[in-house]
Amino acid sequence: MTDPVPTDGGTPEPTDRELTAASAVFGDRLDLARGFVAHLATSGIERGLLGPREVPRLWGRHVLNCAVVAELMDIDASVVDVGSGAGLPGLAIAIARPDLRLELVEPLERRVTWLNEVVDDLALGNVTVHRARAEEMLGTLHGDYVTARAVSALSTLAGWTIPLTRPGGQVLAIKGRSAGEEIEKARKVIRKLGGGTAEIVTVGAEVLEEPTTVVRIRVRPV
Repeated sequence: MTDPVPTDGGTPEPTDRELTAASAVFGDRLDLARGFVAHLATSGIERGLLGPREVPRLWGRHVLNCAVVAELMDIDASVVDVGSGAGLPGLAIAIARPDLRLELVEPLERRVTWLNEVVDDLALGNVTVHRARAEEMLGTLHGDYVTARAVSALSTLAGWTIPLTRPGGQVLAIKGRSAGEEIEKARKVIRKLGGGTAEIVTVGAEVLEEPTTVVRIRVRPV
C-alpha cells in the first residue's frame, strides 16, 4: 500500500485501498471527489476549516467516512445537513449520490462562503447552502434524512435535528466510540422530541478499513 502523496503541493492522493473504496463509493463521479479533496487540502486548510494535520487523512478519515452514510438513504430523498462546516458529510454525500437533494445548514459566514465556492466549482446542482442555525430553519426546511458530524453531543444535537426531520424520516448522526454513552444520556430528550429508539449502525464495512459509526434515530410518523 502506498502512502498518500501530495501531487500538486497540497492535495493528497488516496492510498491503494482508499482508491479502491473511492471508486466503489463515487463511481464515475470520482473526479468530483478528487476536486472536493483538493479544495479541503488547500483553501479548506487556509481558511481554518480543517487543521493541516488532517491532510494525509482527508480520503479515509473524512471524505469516505462521510460518503458511505449514503448507503442508508433511499433514492431521490431529501437531506438536511446540520452544521455543514467543511462539507462533511453534506458535500461528500452529494457527490456520491446525485439523486439526493442536499440542504446544507451552516451559521458561520466564512464557511458558507467556502461551501458555495466549492458547490459552484464542482457544479453540484443537487446542493443548496443556507447561512443559518438549525433552529432558525424550523418550519422552512424538512428532510427525509437529517445528518450531522462532529457538531455536538447527541442530547443537544437531537434538539437541532429531529425537528427538521419529516415524520417517518431519520436522523443520521456520525459518531465515534462514545455513541452508546451519548444515546443513554439523550434517550429522554429524543423521546420528548418525537424520536423513536436510537440505534447504532455501521456503514462502509465492505470498503473501509474502519467502518463509519452512525446513530440512527427514526422519527415517529404523525
